[in-house]
Amino acid sequence: MKEIEEIITISGLKKHFPIGSGRFTALNGIDLAFRKGEFAGFIGPSGSGKTTLLNIIGSLDSPSEGNAVVLGKSVGEQSAREAAHLRRSQLGFIFQTYNLFNVHNVFENVEFPLLLLGIDSVQRKKQVLDAVEWVGLSSKLKSRPSQLSGGECQRVAIARAMVKKPMIVLADEPTANLDAANSHHILQTMEKLNREFSTTFIFATHDEKVISYIRRKIYLADGMVVKDEIVTGKQSGGTES
Repeated sequence: MKEIEEIITISGLKKHFPIGSGRFTALNGIDLAFRKGEFAGFIGPSGSGKTTLLNIIGSLDSPSEGNAVVLGKSVGEQSAREAAHLRRSQLGFIFQTYNLFNVHNVFENVEFPLLLLGIDSVQRKKQVLDAVEWVGLSSKLKSRPSQLSGGECQRVAIARAMVKKPMIVLADEPTANLDAANSHHILQTMEKLNREFSTTFIFATHDEKVISYIRRKIYLADGMVVKDEIVTGKQSGGTES
């Protein structure tokens, strides 16, 4: 059997934030590894460290101590330019607030990451149309975010994250502003993309709907991993056999 590639390795990771004359430790000695194609999540209440950990994996923040190696790159040792290149080329981000450009339509929002990568117009168009089709919004290409529902905006955000076919997608509370029906539709879309492209998805969440879909559950409390479990028999739709 072919060995599954480890694409993220986290060792002795700590993150401190200054507070007054002291400091707050958001992460306190994290050791984790992720393999290609995982559908995993950091689970815990506000203040448990899950968003901080997701941000470090995404090179949006750096460790205070220890190390995080993402796709062969040490997060703490990268320059700002190197970190930006990693985010542009290999990482996709999905946030609860969508972060879409209100003055641009669906096509233009999804196209933006490809413009940053300097991809030519013919290839850009093909990739954008493919990505929008993946999330079922081909009829909304010319619509602006203000003309879309919350669920549709989040699907645009997923298409934008996936358009460059990144190795890793990081999703921070991606269903927080959605009703149950839209949440399940979004999660099923992510599952489909995970299966079809072996994209590694890592969530930060405390939403039970998201948790029901995750195949690896990493529970955090006070900046530490308190439980790390693989869910066996997981089927599409968040159910178990």
